[in-house]
Amino acid sequence: MKRTSFYILAGIIGLLEVGAFWLSVDLHSPLLIILAFIGGVMLLYVARRKIHDVKEDERAVLINEKAAVRTFQVFWVVFFAISLGDVVLGLGAPGFPRPPRPPDEGLVPLGHIGIVQLLVLFLMIILYVGFRFYYARQYGEWETDEEQD
Repeated sequence: MKRTSFYILAGIIGLLEVGAFWLSVDLHSPLLIILAFIGGVMLLYVARRKIHDVKEDERAVLINEKAAVRTFQVFWVVFFAISLGDVVLGLGAPGFPRPPRPPDEGLVPLGHIGIVQLLVLFLMIILYVGFRFYYARQYGEWETDEEQD
C-alpha cells in the first residue's frame, strides 16, 4: 500500500467514525462508538504496517521523539491546570454562567467530563502536530539529503 492510499483510507475511516458517532447518539448506545473507534484504530494500525514507501531514518526517529516529549511536557501542565479548575468547581465555587436547559425531551445531558476530555485530547493532537512540524523544520527533514543525490 502506498502512503497516499493510507491517508485516503484514514479519511474514509474518519468519516465512518463520524457516522458511527451520529448513530450512537441517535440510538443512545455509547458502546457502538466505543467499538467503532477501537475497530477503526486497529484497522489503521494494520494498514499502516502495510505501507511500503515509509522513510524511517535516525533523523525522523529523533524528530518524533522530541515532538512526543515536548507534547507531553506541555500537555501535563495544561491537563493539571484544567483538573485543578474542575476540582475547584466541584468543591462548590460558582461556575461559568450557563444558558437555561431545554425542556427534557428524553435526551441524555452531555457529560461535562467527557467534553473536557475530548477538548484536552484534541489539544494533545494539535500540540504533537505543531511540535512535529517545528522539529522537522529545525532538523531539516524536508531538505534533500546530499548523499542520496
